[in-house]
Amino acid sequence: MTSLLELSGICKTFDGFRAINNLSLQISEPELRAVIGPNGAGKTTFMDIITGKTKPDSGTILFGENSRSLVGLSESEIALLGIGRKFQKPTVFEAQTVRENLAMALKNPRGPFSVLFYRKSTEGAARVEAIADEINLTDHLKRPAGELSHGQKQWLEIGMLLAQSPRLLLVDEPAAGMTAQEREHTTDILKKAAETCAVIVVEHDMEFVRRLDCRVTVLHEGSVLAEGSLDHVTKNKTVIDVYLGR
Repeated sequence: MTSLLELSGICKTFDGFRAINNLSLQISEPELRAVIGPNGAGKTTFMDIITGKTKPDSGTILFGENSRSLVGLSESEIALLGIGRKFQKPTVFEAQTVRENLAMALKNPRGPFSVLFYRKSTEGAARVEAIADEINLTDHLKRPAGELSHGQKQWLEIGMLLAQSPRLLLVDEPAAGMTAQEREHTTDILKKAAETCAVIVVEHDMEFVRRLDCRVTVLHEGSVLAEGSLDHVTKNKTVIDVYLGR
């Protein structure tokens, strides 16, 4: 596994509050990584900085085999490099069918005309079918996305990101508001996705993290407190004191 993303010495302060404090982290490709930590640990800011929504005060972020610096790039430039992000609340085109949502998301030439003159291709149709199967929505391809359950909308949005063939996928609390069965299937989707790209999951639900069965990074006060398997980090006395003991 080669290193895909490398954060080194990242700091970010908001109005005197240090949200990220000398954060260093490395993600391989492919890899599944869970990021946990108490509220205010810097998890959202960490994702904002990777995706260019927030600019760090100092430090470096390198991406890909050419060690491209992400610092200073716009959100759209970073997205085009192959970094996709899924927020907590699903954002899908509710009036369009599941099939149309996935087809629109396929990695096609981007630009005002390519969208206008979008043509169905057999290759694209096969890709849509494959993704629908992966996200458990094959039976729902003709349904408007607005009719789906909360969990199914989350799957569709993950599918839309996968359609763009990302190299790194950032997923924010995917288990929130899901049924037990939906949560179980979501772990399967993320594990499958992590076979071909890097997936970082920020999550509070420890049972969900356990099912992911991956390396865990614990953030506290904006820096890495512990790293390793879930069993390893949950036995760490400092982690118990600052996070699990609460």
